[in-house]
Amino acid sequence: MATPTTSAPAPVKRSNEPFFWLLFSSGGTLAALLFPALAAILLVASPLGWVSLPPHGELLAGLGNPLVRVALWVLVALSLFHWAHRFRFTLYDGLQLQHLWGLIATVCYGGAAVLSLVAAWVLATMG
Repeated sequence: MATPTTSAPAPVKRSNEPFFWLLFSSGGTLAALLFPALAAILLVASPLGWVSLPPHGELLAGLGNPLVRVALWVLVALSLFHWAHRFRFTLYDGLQLQHLWGLIATVCYGGAAVLSLVAAWVLATMG
């Protein structure tokens, strides 16, 4: 009796795409929730006198709190990765630059990573 030969299953190639979609969606959600509120307060309510903003010194003192700095960094970094993902697919699909997919992904996500590090450095050195 012949024994059936079984071969090992082919290794599954894992994609890093879900990670970038996570950054895209979380950045878009935070931006959609927080930027309109900030714009309404800073660009509408304050100039019209509906709310009074704290003096500049108090705002800078608030940046002394590490949690405030981390929250600002998260907002900036996730918004940058949201931009990077959207811009990547605009170039890739919208402008039909599929042949440059590696370069486009590297420039977009690398740029977002570098600018996130710059934002972290700026927030860390303030105060």
